[in-house]
Amino acid sequence: MNSRQRRGVILLVLSVLCALGAFAGVLSVIRDVNSKVGPEVTAYRLKSDIAPYKELSADQFEKISMPERWLSSTAVTDLSRIRGKIAVTRLEKGSLLQADMIVDKPELAAGQQEIAIMIDASTGVAGKIDPGSRVNIYATFKAENDKGHDQSKVIVENARVIDVGKLTALEPDQSSADRRNSAAQAVPITFALGTADAQRVAYAESFAEHVRLALVAGGSDTAVAPGDRTYTLDEDK
Repeated sequence: MNSRQRRGVILLVLSVLCALGAFAGVLSVIRDVNSKVGPEVTAYRLKSDIAPYKELSADQFEKISMPERWLSSTAVTDLSRIRGKIAVTRLEKGSLLQADMIVDKPELAAGQQEIAIMIDASTGVAGKIDPGSRVNIYATFKAENDKGHDQSKVIVENARVIDVGKLTALEPDQSSADRRNSAAQAVPITFALGTADAQRVAYAESFAEHVRLALVAGGSDTAVAPGDRTYTLDEDK
């Protein structure tokens, strides 16, 4: 072997050693990254905005993978957990689904039924009453004749709200009574009520001049006194 061949062999060996060194360096970097990042797990990201208090479904989320150590302890990694759940607040597109974003959908008790009515947005209901809230339902009625008196009545007390719909613009022909001709927007509110209370609400929805809700303080179940269930203006004279 002449000197030129020896130099070629030496360069080849050096090239192989450099390649092995580079490969070892890459493996070291990969091991270091893996040690810092850790294993990946499944998470779920919102495909679009979700309105509050709406029931969730699997097609609203996309499955992604990300390092486990980067997820919070409340991240949802099993989509079956959304079954029977609703969004507790407005959920933004691209957000990772967290357990504290969702709550159980309110359910009806034995003997209860759902009934929904449109509540004039000008009463201040929008944004102040949520599913699970307790309210007293008031209705005002015009006197039947000149000798009678206009009245305000508590038709249902401590009613449980199970859904709050979207703010809706009202058309004149949507009104079921003259009282709604002046209402530009309303919010559909759904209650869980027994049969008698549901009938009272249905009657008021059809025949009352106005139907209003009064939010009951959290944890309060104080009944309205019998003498306070009906009010006429002449009582203050």
